[in-house]
Amino acid sequence: MRVLALDYGSARCGCAVSDPTGTLATPIPHVERPGTRKGIARVAAVVRERGAERVVVGLPLGLSGADTPQTTEARAFAARLGEVLGPEIPIDLYDERFTTKIAAGFGGRESEDSRAAAVLLEDWLARNRKLFEEAGA
Repeated sequence: MRVLALDYGSARCGCAVSDPTGTLATPIPHVERPGTRKGIARVAAVVRERGAERVVVGLPLGLSGADTPQTTEARAFAARLGEVLGPEIPIDLYDERFTTKIAAGFGGRESEDSRAAAVLLEDWLARNRKLFEEAGA
């Protein structure tokens, strides 16, 4: 099962994809202005192109764990994406606190946003290992 992780921001949406076994998270090119009609269509196209069977959207909670205005925006984006993708592609919201800070310490050719999505995905994969075991990966 391939999983696509998204580090949503109004200017850019970082993207990372897992391998089918759920072992590796690889940053891929980000999507510009994902909240626009064209941007969300591009994100949906990435889901199809990469064969993602599940999407994880980073949830930018405050340090206390409380919702922020950005949290509300990320939830709205995930809901819109869910409408476009339909019920066959589940969307999980996942705490993304500190992913950008961690990603800043890594080099690479993809954007920091996509590296942050990879950090987010690595954590999600580690916490959801059972999904892959049940799928026989």
